[in-house]
Amino acid sequence: MKKTILLIPLFFSILSVSAQDFRCQVSVNSSQISGSNKNRFDALREALTAFINERKWCNYTLKNNERIECALMLNLTDVSGDVMTGEMTIQLQRPVLNSSYKTTVLNFKDSKVKFTYEEGAPLEYSDVSNLNQFTAIIAFFLNLFLAVDFDTFSLNGGSEYYTKCQNIVNMNQNSAETGWKSFESGNNNRYWMMENFTNPQYSKIHTFLYNYHRLGLDVMVESPDAGRSVIAESLRLLQQVNAQRSSLYIIQMMVQAKSDEIINIFKEGLPNEKTDVIKIMKQLDPSNPSKYDAINTASK
Repeated sequence: MKKTILLIPLFFSILSVSAQDFRCQVSVNSSQISGSNKNRFDALREALTAFINERKWCNYTLKNNERIECALMLNLTDVSGDVMTGEMTIQLQRPVLNSSYKTTVLNFKDSKVKFTYEEGAPLEYSDVSNLNQFTAIIAFFLNLFLAVDFDTFSLNGGSEYYTKCQNIVNMNQNSAETGWKSFESGNNNRYWMMENFTNPQYSKIHTFLYNYHRLGLDVMVESPDAGRSVIAESLRLLQQVNAQRSSLYIIQMMVQAKSDEIINIFKEGLPNEKTDVIKIMKQLDPSNPSKYDAINTASK
């Protein structure tokens, strides 16, 4: 059980006893919807917050300070009756051992969000049947949060939750809504996300998540040089996956979440570490090569 190692004191607000596995901040932005009924979208935000934070999602009993910190930001771009279209920004954070620092593990945008929401109707979800498109999307991301978070605490610790995500993808293959199918334009939807995470050819991504966080970040307070060295080696795993197939969605996701942190970490690195990491990151993020030259800038 991955959470047994989480011993650091964290300063969280007191939750109600109904809270379960997540401490999720939910926001709904309807500013692009002309003449919108603000109360309707406030009700959506409140219903979604309760659906996430008051429901049991994890197979383990998490203590109050072990609950997973995340954010879902829904930006609505069109509303027609009860049918809503928009994009959702996804963020997952993880505390670092023996520090107050929280590292961003996921930070990306799903631009293919379309669902039906009737104000006042209950948000229903089932693991075995597709009851509601909106709750299917939310359940997919919550299980992804569990999978990735558990991966960072134990090697391949999130396997069962990747399976749950894949099951949700499978149940939505006949859905009229986008984001679930292999033949849709681009490779940055939920289908390809799960293809990447569950494809054995790319299994090193799970080793990366564990090594980077548990063996790297979690030791940096006591042994910064040792932790930084492990993080540098973990980036080679991403490099190897990228060499198998460039432009994988999971590589893009890791780069988007970690690039700024990596730059700050290796500003304190040895010259050979800096050279190696700059080379790796320019390969992983070819559209932003100059960004990583900042590693050679002395930190303040």
